Amino acid sequence: MDARLLDILVCPLCKGPLEFDRAAAELRCRADRLAFAVRDGIPVMLESQARTLDEDPPLQTTAAHDDSH
Repeated sequence: MDARLLDILVCPLCKGPLEFDRAAAELRCRADRLAFAVRDGIPVMLESQARTLDEDPPLQTTAAHDDSH
């Protein structure tokens, strides 16, 4: 996932920050408890296709604004 793209992406619902989970290939919004898939490097930012986050254990995520990607 391109770091420049991560810098500008926000949750389509609340406009809050997203965290990128490389292992799961998804962008996560903690506020809305939703995960948006990243397919072939392209984020699918549709609420209808988002996965609801369960009470999973914390994963290794990085903030969308982190430039280390």
